[in-house]
Amino acid sequence: MIISSKKSATTIFAKVENQNLKKIIADYVAASQLKNICSLIGSDEVNAIQINGLSGALSSFATIGLSQHLPHLFCILPTREEAAYFYSNLESLAPELNKGFLPDSFKKPGDFTRLKKEQLKDRTEVINRISTTDQKFILVSYTEALFEKVISPGKLREKQIRLIKGEEIDVEFLLEILITYGFNRVDFVSEPGEFSIRGGIVDLFSYGSEWPYRVELFGDEVESIRLFHPLDQLSIKQLERVSIVPNVESQMDQSDRVSLFSVLPQDSLIILEEESAIIDNIQQLFEISQKKLSTINTGDEDEAVINYLRTQPFVTTREIADGLQKFKKIRLGNYPELENEKTISFNSEPQPNFNKNFKLLIEDLGRREKEGYQCFLFTDNPRQYNRITAILKDMEVEIKLHPVIASIDRGFTDKDLKIACYTDHEIFRRFHKYKVKRGFSKDQAIQLRMIKEMQAGDYVTHMDHGIGRYSGLEKIDINGHIQESVRLIYKNNDILYVSIHSLHKISRYIGKDDSPPKLSKLGSDVWAKTKAKTKKKVKDIASKLIKLYAVRKGSDGFAFPEDGYLQNELEASFIYEDTPDQVTATEAVKVDMQKPHPMDRLICGDVGFGKTEVAIRGVFKAVLGGKQVAVLVPTTILALQHFNTFNDRLSHFGVKIDYLNRFKTTKQKKEILEGLKEGSIDVIIGTHGLLNKKVIFKDLGLLVVDEEQKFGVTAKEKLRAMKVNVDTLTLTATPIPRTLQFSLMGARDMSILRTAPPNRQPIHTEMRAYNPDVIRDAIYYEIERGGQVFFVHNRVKNLPDILVMLKKMCPDVDFSIAHGQMEAKKLEETLMNFIHGKSDVLLCTNIIETGLDIANVNTIIINNAHHFGLSDLHQLRGRVGRSNTKAYCYLITPPFSALTPDARKRLKTVEEFSDLGSGIHIAMRDLDIRGAGSLLGAEQSGFISDIGYDAYQKILEEAIIELKETEFSALFEEELADTKRTYVREVELDMDIEMLIPDKYISNTKERLKIYKELDDLSTEDELIEFAKKLKDRFGPLPKEVDNLMEAFRIRWVCKKLGIERLILKNKVMKCFFPSNPQSAYYNSPQFSAIMQFVAEKGRNLEMQLKQSRESLILMRKNIKNLEQLKGLIDSLMKAAKV
Repeated sequence: MIISSKKSATTIFAKVENQNLKKIIADYVAASQLKNICSLIGSDEVNAIQINGLSGALSSFATIGLSQHLPHLFCILPTREEAAYFYSNLESLAPELNKGFLPDSFKKPGDFTRLKKEQLKDRTEVINRISTTDQKFILVSYTEALFEKVISPGKLREKQIRLIKGEEIDVEFLLEILITYGFNRVDFVSEPGEFSIRGGIVDLFSYGSEWPYRVELFGDEVESIRLFHPLDQLSIKQLERVSIVPNVESQMDQSDRVSLFSVLPQDSLIILEEESAIIDNIQQLFEISQKKLSTINTGDEDEAVINYLRTQPFVTTREIADGLQKFKKIRLGNYPELENEKTISFNSEPQPNFNKNFKLLIEDLGRREKEGYQCFLFTDNPRQYNRITAILKDMEVEIKLHPVIASIDRGFTDKDLKIACYTDHEIFRRFHKYKVKRGFSKDQAIQLRMIKEMQAGDYVTHMDHGIGRYSGLEKIDINGHIQESVRLIYKNNDILYVSIHSLHKISRYIGKDDSPPKLSKLGSDVWAKTKAKTKKKVKDIASKLIKLYAVRKGSDGFAFPEDGYLQNELEASFIYEDTPDQVTATEAVKVDMQKPHPMDRLICGDVGFGKTEVAIRGVFKAVLGGKQVAVLVPTTILALQHFNTFNDRLSHFGVKIDYLNRFKTTKQKKEILEGLKEGSIDVIIGTHGLLNKKVIFKDLGLLVVDEEQKFGVTAKEKLRAMKVNVDTLTLTATPIPRTLQFSLMGARDMSILRTAPPNRQPIHTEMRAYNPDVIRDAIYYEIERGGQVFFVHNRVKNLPDILVMLKKMCPDVDFSIAHGQMEAKKLEETLMNFIHGKSDVLLCTNIIETGLDIANVNTIIINNAHHFGLSDLHQLRGRVGRSNTKAYCYLITPPFSALTPDARKRLKTVEEFSDLGSGIHIAMRDLDIRGAGSLLGAEQSGFISDIGYDAYQKILEEAIIELKETEFSALFEEELADTKRTYVREVELDMDIEMLIPDKYISNTKERLKIYKELDDLSTEDELIEFAKKLKDRFGPLPKEVDNLMEAFRIRWVCKKLGIERLILKNKVMKCFFPSNPQSAYYNSPQFSAIMQFVAEKGRNLEMQLKQSRESLILMRKNIKNLEQLKGLIDSLMKAAKV
């Protein structure tokens, strides 16, 4: 049941504007404490002062205030996380300030076995900035970063190459210098230390820059310098001058490295927190590093790590203490042992913990307002502001709360300035993630390029000719004019050349598994029969889906009321920031529920993308509407997990939730059944037992089904019967491809969650050769911070041996075993005990791959990771990182040299794409097939194997369009009326004009194919203009052949609008073929009539004539001398047809 309350009066929210933030910062710039600090620091007699009473994010405001009075500030915090939150505050509150974040060089703080390239680059960039700038700056860092030495500024200056717009540079000399400095020449720049030269364009990636540079030359003169993005290779900003910094870390010897304190300007002020803890941490790190240096060749470190460690890159505790003595300091906090130091006090307190209790919040706001405080709400998401507005408006309380669109990690109240700063994430107990500015991962750029490129030897599907093998691009001569075509090899080594105008007919073959497909035989009818058989089956399935859709839209259901303030309060209290997809999906669910016919919506999203949260919002809406909800799940463990999740989110709103599974006693089950019948239970969660006829609801309004494809046939039949008049929400973790979603538009209501939560931490992923020390350290690290571990080994018969090995490594750790061959009851008990924390490590097979969601498990170790597929590794990794705690995934393999190239590539992809929803999905096309199977039936996988996923997708799309236009035209009448009718699906162009991308313009064959593909996918004039700009940006002015190519694509689009199926221009004779099907509706269309009228009236003057062949009606014209003349003719037809 729902408990609600009302308050009296009116809520007034001030207009959202950054004037509020400017006012707060101005107050701190002028604060008396800051004036005192500056006065003391300016005195020769004072070397250090203490500041206490800084609560919440007040230290960030104070630092910004000090930056207006003092030159350079160096802020040192004890840990990376604290430093990142502090820097994130500064970035959000004062983005215009000159500031930098100095990281350490390693993937994991304190682990000296894995360097991280982006962090090496960031260190060089920051050191370069502070050693060359005259502007004052704020530098933020932490213990581990301070522990590493940096390159001396003199050495850094000596190694730089300076380029200035308008000045001259000898390209050969530049090339020589870059190679001398260790830069690698590549086709396309994607990571620091690379360069490429394409005609008059030089791309290079400096270690001192966040983004790579593009230098365009006119002769020897630097005509322009631009930043560009390594992923799409497009320019993003013009520059006047740049300094190119090589990888100085790899070229330094011991004498080139100095303490960070040696680089800082002499007038720098050091602000530090917990100084003694920092010194102690440095000492611990020094001891760990010395131990590591003594075993430098015994681990599985790569050469870069070994070379780096050999240069003795670390400082001693003594060097840190001496460095700190050289500068004036501000110590944050209380230091009673330093009683002689001057102390400045702030009078502040942290934001109270409201724990989602709006009554407490309103009381606190009211009290502050009476005491004369100005109250500010900090949020970086205007949507949260709107939600809070709605909640307070419904509760009818008059309070003036000034919004600030900025993010701080903790709220506070300043009693001197009478300022109360509240954060939305603390009010709602939402997780708040720091945002340290981070460029594109260069390793990801390489991986994405490798994944996307079609390689020679890849299997491909041609829509007309079947499955062949891609064999590269080949130049062909057509009547003395050179063009480029794609060469495909079929059965018996038959060769097919495919025009670049028909690339849309070719797609990389993706089947159900890794086994190679059979090559098709050119000229055989087998492929056509296979396509026809697939189309018939697909059409049957699509027809059934559309019929179900139509029946549902015509049925009567319950229309739920619109949202009230409690719904807003629930949604605002979600601990993560909503993704755009979650917002859209939630809105779609609520709109469906408010309609007078039953909802049947599929919510699809990858692991950790927030499907359950969308369902919870729908469930709450149903309960607020006075209805009961049944949540159906495939396993008892999942039932318990959902119960805990739903209870955590909904119980304090007065929603009564229970669950049914085999662990409930007979008495408990009886009480639950009575509660459902009487209506005292709002939400029931359970397995297929909920479908039993003994389960009777007082008023069921919503059915939520999790992973419907995992239920048996009988359960599915019962589900279909339940769905008729009840709103239904189905959840699936199997990703549904975007193309499939669009194809099924109008046949199935779907919401796809594709964007990862923005404030979820990436899962730290490492590929490691087997090493007992790595495994032991990973297990103990997790257990010591109060967590648990998954250890995955996918061979059941070896699990006892693995257990013995693990117990030898970690004798004081509690292990349990779980695998799919265990008796069901025993497996459930084992998993339940692990969920309740009765063991530390679960040694298991990949049965945990889907469904198991334990917030306390934040380390997963996958043994023999090379035996797993890419999607399996991704799904397994998704079992950790389900809370706010930093998660770790270790991919354990044999020595890297023993791995196949494919296995190395697969594991590297998982390692690099550690963010949720990252580019890994480009590689996981096997999941597209699972998605198609879960939506359209498992038997469809066989058809997908026969023809490939992309061909299957195109046939499905074709089938649905045909059904909409014929059998179900009445149902889709409005949709068809809004769509411009096209009578031709594809246009074939065959012309003897020189149109291609010359080798001298783009020498890389893979890149040329990629560009051809992109060009073939364009469909509008605006897209073509933008595409031409991008080519010019990357490769320079367009050659004539490329201009011709683009013009040919324009002509193809116009032909499609005109209803021309095929256009041939050879030996100066043009032939336009109209639809070959004489029954085509085109021949009764206005445009055909207009074209016929135009030819009758002006054909003679234009020397045009119509000819009827056995295949088609043909429009002919002789003496077409060039492409411009052809274009003029086609344009005149377009004007006549008014298309």
